[in-house]
Amino acid sequence: MPRSLHPQAPESQKPSSQELWQPIEKILHDMPPLLSRGYRPLKMTFEQQLKSLILFHLEEHDSARHLLQVLKQDDLARDCIAPPEGIGRSSYGEALNTRGLEQLYFVYEKLQAQAALALPKTHAELGELVAIDGTLINAVSSMAWADYSSTTRKAKIHLGFDVNRGIPGKVSLTDGKADEGPLVPQLLSPGQTGIMDRNYQCYHHFDLWQKQKLKFVCRIKASTIKACLETYPVPEGGPVFHDALMRLGAPRANQTQLPVRVVGYWVDDKKYWVATNRFDLSAPDIALIYKLRWEIEKFFGWWKQHLNVYPLIARSAYGFMVQVLGGLITYLLLAIFCHKYFQERVSIKRVRELRINMQKDPRIRDHFPPELWQQKNYAYAKT
Repeated sequence: MPRSLHPQAPESQKPSSQELWQPIEKILHDMPPLLSRGYRPLKMTFEQQLKSLILFHLEEHDSARHLLQVLKQDDLARDCIAPPEGIGRSSYGEALNTRGLEQLYFVYEKLQAQAALALPKTHAELGELVAIDGTLINAVSSMAWADYSSTTRKAKIHLGFDVNRGIPGKVSLTDGKADEGPLVPQLLSPGQTGIMDRNYQCYHHFDLWQKQKLKFVCRIKASTIKACLETYPVPEGGPVFHDALMRLGAPRANQTQLPVRVVGYWVDDKKYWVATNRFDLSAPDIALIYKLRWEIEKFFGWWKQHLNVYPLIARSAYGFMVQVLGGLITYLLLAIFCHKYFQERVSIKRVRELRINMQKDPRIRDHFPPELWQQKNYAYAKT
């Protein structure tokens, strides 16, 4: 779609990039300053860096070079995002790979707090639910830190996903082979209930999480050795067929020191077993909590498909995390934006509308003198 600043009579003023950016305006004055590490002045401020990352994730750029060409040639990007003197490939690469991570974490955490207050909370009767999982990101051979196999490089994003509000929470980055269980205390806070699949089953971790006052609902393998200590009533006619206090694992070998509650239930013709330390809920509620774990899988799929996780525009672990945080910040902004203006959750329909409205927004004219509209019609390649 060609971009043009030729004036058109707008149908109506629709929410656009300025409304999307508003939540960050409340944050910037408290943010740690981004300083040059030497005598040379910064080629790009943090605000410009963040706006370029949001543009990259919102639009369909296929490389860092594509993004830089847009920052140079596209009217909106050049005059509202890029530095006045422009930005070169090496300077932009240096900015991504060496600067801004502290500030991005600050913005990300503040936006989480804003979103938590603004968005409606579903399943409130079940408590604060956080689905925990990791997703692999294909890396390139030059990313030596992203160890996965002798022939493949992959990084892994570990995420705590706020199920109640549908937004990403705490995040961590490792190489593709890293164990997921030890990262749970980093992604979960006291009072929250972590929801995990069978990859997180570990008796040592079950004991450790209980000692740390962390709540969890974790699926376990059907072959798990179980020693029953006490049974609880099971509702008749429902999918739940088992509810008991148990120790898991082989005695005197590898067994939980602290007992857990084990709930078994049917889904169609398949048995599911979950271990938990939530004793305040009914067995059907525990089954429902585990079902809600699927929300993080849906998020990962949507995020990778629609917010430009690929291509990678940074190669170092630092720069890779900058790109990831840029994408997660974009999603939080979209979540606040979609709820405020449409009372709904993030959807690709609203992202497409936003892309269109960013180019049709009549307020863009404020950046250009009237005679420029009459003399030139800027049109560039699809971005």
